[in-house]
Parts: sequence; structure tokens; C-alpha cells
Amino acid sequence: MKKIFVKYFIFILLLTLNCFSMENEKSPKREFRAVWIASVGNINWPSKQGLTIEEQKKEYIDMLNEIKALKMNAVIVQVRPVADRFYKSPSDEPWSKYLTGEAGKDPGYDPLKFLVDEAHKRNLEFHAWFNPYRVTFTKGEKLPKNHPALKHKDWTVNYDGKLYYNPGVPAARNFTEKVILDVVKNYDIDAVHMDDYFYPYPARDKKKKDIPFPDREAYKKYGKGLTLDAWRRKNVDIFVESLAKNIKKTKPYVKFGISPFGVWRNISDDSTGSNTKAGVTNYDTLYADTRKWIKKGWIDYIVPQIYWNFDFKVAPYATLVDWWQEEVSGSKTNLYIGHAAYRLGSNEAWKNEDELLNQINYNRDNGRALGSAYFGLDKILNNSTNIKENLKGKSYKNIALPPKTPWIDEVAPSPVTNFKLNKVEDGVELTWDDFPKNYVTYYAIYRSETPKIDVTDSRYLLETVRRDGENKFVDRDVTDGKSYFYLVTAVDRVHNESKASQPKKIFLKK
Repeated sequence: MKKIFVKYFIFILLLTLNCFSMENEKSPKREFRAVWIASVGNINWPSKQGLTIEEQKKEYIDMLNEIKALKMNAVIVQVRPVADRFYKSPSDEPWSKYLTGEAGKDPGYDPLKFLVDEAHKRNLEFHAWFNPYRVTFTKGEKLPKNHPALKHKDWTVNYDGKLYYNPGVPAARNFTEKVILDVVKNYDIDAVHMDDYFYPYPARDKKKKDIPFPDREAYKKYGKGLTLDAWRRKNVDIFVESLAKNIKKTKPYVKFGISPFGVWRNISDDSTGSNTKAGVTNYDTLYADTRKWIKKGWIDYIVPQIYWNFDFKVAPYATLVDWWQEEVSGSKTNLYIGHAAYRLGSNEAWKNEDELLNQINYNRDNGRALGSAYFGLDKILNNSTNIKENLKGKSYKNIALPPKTPWIDEVAPSPVTNFKLNKVEDGVELTWDDFPKNYVTYYAIYRSETPKIDVTDSRYLLETVRRDGENKFVDRDVTDGKSYFYLVTAVDRVHNESKASQPKKIFLKK
């Protein structure tokens, strides 16, 4: 009986200590928290083709409000899904049919400007997501007569019934790069983003054999003594390097990020590869040498799509996170992890409410990764496996600033001045001034109920406020009869943070 009591006591003690530890766990003050918003096939937004302008705008605003409520700080929005566009452009690429139901039809407003402006109102970073080479999404899809792919048939290949720009044709690469740079120049985006689609995933015939990608003519013309595989990788490298350099020439603060397939190479093919047995790899199947991009400093962040659970034997989650952590060590590339929110509830492993939360915690442990991006926004918004409650109540209890990129810029803005507190009818009003030439993008508001405010601790970070000329914030989550202490910092476009203002105290009388 005594042994049972002792075991029970120890169990309760450990449970209590664990709960105490979880309640007091400090989440990172800086962490990338993003969701992909896919437009191809009307996956996320717009929800269907041909919605009115008002319906499109309402859908997006409602979506952003939920994303903001989850304490995310970035959205990755697909703006060029299939050699079409969600933005004004001097190119002949058509307006997207995913907006209007008809490729080339003017949507009646500038969608990208609206998308960016609404994200920035909520101080969410806007990453413009481009698919570089896909021209059609479904087999036999018809294009408008003036489409560049029809004007320049020598740029394209037909692969398994779908049309692609050929990455091996310099003119096709240059055209895609120019389209993207026009967006960088003309829109207030925070980053250019690409996923895993450079060369397409292999299609298979009826005998389940890989169908060769039909680029032999271009290879004969441009291969210059390289093997076919090496030439394909070189084509992708040329595009990534050139785009990276020209983004920075156009707007130095605009980041460039890529989200590749989760496995670079298996250890069976390369002793420096990951201890995995993936049937597809970036290097050998998709011709994407992610290692080179990191070593050369061409990309500011990488988001490997590690869409598997911890116990998936072919490609275990922890094994891959550890491998990618080593890849970026000492580089000028931030590591974020792409999570499979779309798998939530799909099988036994993903019915476990803790699977995704445990992945986030694993990323944070020893700084393995600096944040997360989630594919499968509908599963999050529909609260599959209670993911919304779990993110808000556990992983994302506090807001976070995005990570810094010191290789772009590490000069912080000047501190704010004339910081004041005032009691107003609906809470506490904070006001401040800054210098006219101060390069401020937003402000961070910190609050405490004691004189101590630790600006390195996310628990004191109350809110971030976009610079809009008013320099004002009202804290409505206050209680009469209490004292509150506040301070403000100024933050620039790449998240360098100024020194803090002097803390101010206010007592709210009952």
C-alpha cells in the first residue's frame, strides 16, 4: 500500500512540475509564424472563381483577422499560380482565371495592392509567392491567344498533358525573372517566395515508369558538355542567383525565400545527405541544389517542407530538422520549417493533437529553427484537431517579432520620443513621436503590471502597431484599480529594434 502511495505521490508531483513548467515556458520573442494562402485551384483564396470584388475582399479580410488572432506575423500569398497574375503588369501574362473565372479578364481592382495593404494594416509581413515555370495546372487547359507561352512556343514543353516554361531556355528564365522584378519594383511586398516547383515532379505512365521531361533539344543547344542532370541543376542555379541579386538591386530590404521539398539527398546517395529513404529528393529528382543556394548566400530564408510526423520511418521529422539545422549553420540563411497542417486528422499520427505542437517545440529547442510556415490553411481555420485553441493557448500564447536578417541590414532605428500615457474612456492611450527621417516600419508595445519590463521576454510584448502617422495605440485590455507600466520601441523593415523608451506608469482609479 505504501509503495502504491509513493508512486502516486511521485506521479502527481511530476505532473504538477510539468504543468508549472509549461505555464511558465517562455516562447521566443522572435519567431517566423506564417501560413501559405494558395490561389491555384481556388484552394484558399478566392474560395471560388467569379466572386464579386466585395466578396473577394471580405473573404481575405476575414481570413487575415483569424490569422492575426492566432498571433501569426506573416502571410505567404500565391500571386502567380500558373503564368498568370494577381497584379498589374507590363507583361502579356493574363489576369488569373482564379479571380474572375476567365483568364485575361480584368478583375476591376488591383488585387495585389489590396492584399498587401490589408496584411500591413495588421502588421503581417507579405511574402509574394510565385510559381516560376508552370503554365497550365490541368491537362488540356486552353490559354488566351496573346499568352506569352503561345507567342514563344520555343520557350515551352508539354509534359504529361501540361504546359511548362522550359528552365533550360535562357529567354524563358529571363522572362520569368522580369515578371517577378516588376512586382518587386511596383508593390510594397516584404519578400519574394517560391516553393518546390522548378523542374516538375516526375509523372508516371501506365506501367508506373517515370516519363522523361522533354528538354533534349534545349540540352543539345545549351548543355555545353555537362551531363543532363548537372545542366538542369545549373539552369535552376542561374535563375536563383540572378533573381536574388536583382531583388536586392531593386529593393535591398526585400527578402528572398524558397520552400523546397524536405529532403535534399538521402544518405544512400550522398554521405552528407540525411538519414532518410525518400523516393524523391531535391538534388536528384527536382534538380534543386538547395545546399549551394545556402552556401552562396543567395536566399535569405529556406522553409523545407517537412510534411511528416516524428515516427514516419522513411523520413522522420526530427532527423530532417536536425539535418537542415546543420545546413544553415554559419550561413546567411534563416531556417524555418514547413508543416503539414493539411494532414491534421488524416491518419492516426495526425489525429494526435500534440503532433504539430511537439514539432513546434522541437524546432524551438536549442534554436533548431527560427519559425514555422503552415500549408493547409483551411484545416487551421476549420479547427481540425483543435489546432486553433492549441496554438492560441499553448504554442502561440504570446506574439513574436519576426527574426532579423543582419546580412541585409543591422542598423536599428532611433528610439521614440515624447512617450506619454493617458486614461481614455475605453482604456489606456499611448502616444509618442519619432524623427521624420527615422526608418521605422512599426512599433512594439510592451506592458507589465510591475516596474520590470524585460524587452527580451515575449510575455511583456503586448502588440505591434504599423506606422501610420498617428503614433498612437489604445490598450483596451485593462482593469480599473490596477497599475500598468508601458514602453515602446521602433522597428524597421527587416525587424531591427530601437532602444526602448523610458517606461511610463499609469494607475487606473476605480
